[in-house]
Amino acid sequence: MSMKLVILGLLMEGDRHPYEIRQTMKDRAMHHYVKVQEGSLYYAIDQLKKDGYIEPVEVVKDSSRPDRTIYRITASGQELFQELLHQQFMGQKQVFHPMSTALVFAKYGDPHKIELILQKKLTEQRKKVKELWAVYEEHIPTVPRSVLHLMMLGYEHGMAELRWLERIVRDARDGRLGEKGTPLNLDEDQDNAQDDA
Repeated sequence: MSMKLVILGLLMEGDRHPYEIRQTMKDRAMHHYVKVQEGSLYYAIDQLKKDGYIEPVEVVKDSSRPDRTIYRITASGQELFQELLHQQFMGQKQVFHPMSTALVFAKYGDPHKIELILQKKLTEQRKKVKELWAVYEEHIPTVPRSVLHLMMLGYEHGMAELRWLERIVRDARDGRLGEKGTPLNLDEDQDNAQDDA
């Protein structure tokens, strides 16, 4: 459903060929916000076309590239878009972090190796947060506020995960992942957040 909604939504903005759709998704860093698989784009376009939700408007011929078919959304496609949009707003899904199961059993693992893995994840998360902020700033003049809210959600989730990882790394470094009876020091997170501001 997500891929069809993305395609129809981008065609609501204007006619596009599949490569432009993919490029717009990349430019807006949608892979951080929307669960989509790369190969599903062309399959979804074929399905939408077959079902009459989009239609070709023009084929651009270029001797140095394959022909590019430009699509537009049809009236029935606009109705499907509305239906998918409302379903997506109503949807609720439990999200599980990939590290959840590992954290349950971390006390039995090699602490040094776990710390190295977590340090790498922390470095990657810091980079991701910077990228998410850059994407947000870059798109302020070009996308509606609803998209800016989505981009800010991604950034804020990224910052929350960054603080969470920093806390886990500190405990891994200090050999405290298996410790019981001690609450987490969330004040330290607040101090770090203020230092970063």
